[in-house]
Amino acid sequence: MPTLCKIEERKRVMASTNGVEILLVEDNPRDAELTQRALRKHNLANHLVHVKDGQEALDWLFATGPYAGREVNHRPKVVLLDLKLPKVDGLEVLRLMRADDRTRLIPVVVLTSSREEQDLVKSYELGVNSYIVKPVDFENFSDAVVQTGHYWLLLNEEPI
Repeated sequence: MPTLCKIEERKRVMASTNGVEILLVEDNPRDAELTQRALRKHNLANHLVHVKDGQEALDWLFATGPYAGREVNHRPKVVLLDLKLPKVDGLEVLRLMRADDRTRLIPVVVLTSSREEQDLVKSYELGVNSYIVKPVDFENFSDAVVQTGHYWLLLNEEPI
């Protein structure tokens, strides 16, 4: 288990980079705000980009459409992905991410209200790293988001 000092050092290093740490793909404004608030409260939202639908997520990830000028090699450390999205659903976003060498290794955490077994199974078949059903009450929702952020931003080792 990393020491508190080691975790604080990783936070400082991450804060000094220009890269995005979290790509939040969430169409529900309330859930997006709660997620961002929980991450900010624990200093985990310094480099967060929020997109509101699956097409915008793909445009951001692959530097197309309105994000055509973005440096595509600046990848997030983790994608928090809702499944029930307008334009392009979350499963399709996940499928396209895993099909492309530039995004294949980016950790994806499905953060959804769907308890449907088929969504869970399909997510894992497509290579999701974690599947979290959004808790209904704010405190549990906030705890789930913070624990997810701590793990993927501070504890997880990613390939270079």
